[in-house]
Amino acid sequence: MTTELHLVIANKAYSSWSMRPWLAMTANGLTFRETVVPLGQDDTAAAIRKYSAAGKVPVLLHGGITVWDSLAILEYLAESFYDKQWWPTDPHARAVARAVSAEMHSGFMALRQSMPMNLRKTISIARNSEVDENIARVCQIWRECRQKFGAGGPFLFGAFSNADAMYAPVVTRFKTYGVDLDGECKAYSDAVLAHPAVKAWYTAAAKEPWVIAKYELG
Repeated sequence: MTTELHLVIANKAYSSWSMRPWLAMTANGLTFRETVVPLGQDDTAAAIRKYSAAGKVPVLLHGGITVWDSLAILEYLAESFYDKQWWPTDPHARAVARAVSAEMHSGFMALRQSMPMNLRKTISIARNSEVDENIARVCQIWRECRQKFGAGGPFLFGAFSNADAMYAPVVTRFKTYGVDLDGECKAYSDAVLAHPAVKAWYTAAAKEPWVIAKYELG
């Protein structure tokens, strides 16, 4: 396809949902136009609704097609650019990758609420049992995927995939909030943080001028 890809996102420092398709598209070498709509501004809601009636980012615009929601965007990209590496090629691994991605998409609310994404700080907080249960489940997913499907590389299914894009914001949260990880999970976390697309996202986040108080817990 030659039609321009246009990805509308929020602040790189804070927006975990925006990070997911941006990483996947960047990791797969797609050329796309990027528009950042900063959160917490007087005109934020109106600015987002210029691109999507859902009133949320990210939004992918591709010709006359508008796709909102991170996971829907990832699936659309996998169908549209099927020559790229989006999901594992093995059917079993691909099914598990989709399942763990959907689990991340719909779950882990305690973790999200207590540990908002902030790429520019190191923050110490007291965690409750629900957050610890969420962390334990994330680590269980990482270990199981790595042990069953990760032989071909350092990521959940060997090569970097949509599943890693879905879990990358959690990696950043664990870094921000100093979550202790076992050796296997630490190795995976380090691999994600070292990925060129993730490093590029961090670099851009550090240069953003916007500060939103509710994400600045420390």
